[in-house]
Amino acid sequence: MAGIEIRGERVRVYFQYQGEKCREPMGPATPENIAHAERIAGIVDHEIRLGVFDYARQFPNSKRLATNTLGHFADLWLGIIASEVADTTLRSYKSKVETHIRPRWGRTQADQVDPIDLQTWVKQELPKTLASKTIKEIVTIMRQIYRLYSSRHRTTFDPTYGIQVRLPDPEDPDPFTRDEIERILTTPTKRVQELNMIDYMLWDGPRLSEAMALAWEDVIDLEKGLIRYRRRQFRHAYRVTKTRRSTREKTLLEPARQALQRQWKITGHLSPREIEIIDRDNTTKRKAKLRFVFLNSNTGKPHYGDAAIRQRFFKQHLEKAEVRYRGPNQCRHTYASQLLSSGVAPIQWVAEQMGHSSPAMIYKHYGRWINEDGPNINALIEAALKLK
Repeated sequence: MAGIEIRGERVRVYFQYQGEKCREPMGPATPENIAHAERIAGIVDHEIRLGVFDYARQFPNSKRLATNTLGHFADLWLGIIASEVADTTLRSYKSKVETHIRPRWGRTQADQVDPIDLQTWVKQELPKTLASKTIKEIVTIMRQIYRLYSSRHRTTFDPTYGIQVRLPDPEDPDPFTRDEIERILTTPTKRVQELNMIDYMLWDGPRLSEAMALAWEDVIDLEKGLIRYRRRQFRHAYRVTKTRRSTREKTLLEPARQALQRQWKITGHLSPREIEIIDRDNTTKRKAKLRFVFLNSNTGKPHYGDAAIRQRFFKQHLEKAEVRYRGPNQCRHTYASQLLSSGVAPIQWVAEQMGHSSPAMIYKHYGRWINEDGPNINALIEAALKLK
């Protein structure tokens, strides 16, 4: 039911729309304005009953419209999550909002985004220039914005409902073979520290970000090969490990321990550097003085970001070693595949060594090495039971 009300010397129209009581000013409470407000109230009431009411047409200067645009709620959402996500994640979200969502939908009333128009944008327009992964992230952001919108407008319809973006199958791990490992490690280079780090990664499997942030303070016992992973270096910032499970202690295989021993002679005597480590809440920061294990051979400074290692060392070194190029992350895959191919490493143990929460991740990514490259289990059983 719509009507009018007079407050002091002003008249306004009131009505119920989408579960909310709305009020729109109509100016001074003159007889002419009161009569005009009554006519508008009647029209609004009639259009709402028919389901054809257009808020922007009837009240184009309404303050409610300015605070009901998708762009307004996108800004609210970004402000709310700013303290909840990492700086790099927030920058990624802002980039997608500013580059894709705001230009197309920013000025549109959030309750006027047509589901079919949105599907057409997602399925036909975005794929012309964007990868499926990016499109999926954009849809996820839109969905989060509408979740926030619905907290204020409880009867709203989420136009992202039912939109699915399928991703291509992830590429299989492409580890280095034993022959390639030999060529990588025996090809001479002036960048000894980087080669030591690659040797270490091949035989202990840390993420590159973890290897760059490894400090001598993390080496519990070099002779016994006891170390722990507690942080990573990611996009020019030091952070705690990717997941709580990734914070782990382990005993190194002999080649990894020897790589550390060689590196000790280069950086073990250096003075500590003070750094700031961002905690898992992305807000808490603490200072620490650390002596990093692996430094940039050219500058003598810690590595910041993986691009320098990948482009300015590893790619060139593989070419010199006549090894087909794969990124440094394949060192981690190489470690896992070597463990699984041995046939003696339990899957749960491999998962713990890699910092995964369950063996399911190992089966998902490395099933081929479990099933194809391992020993002939049937033959071992037959031999043990003397069946042949």
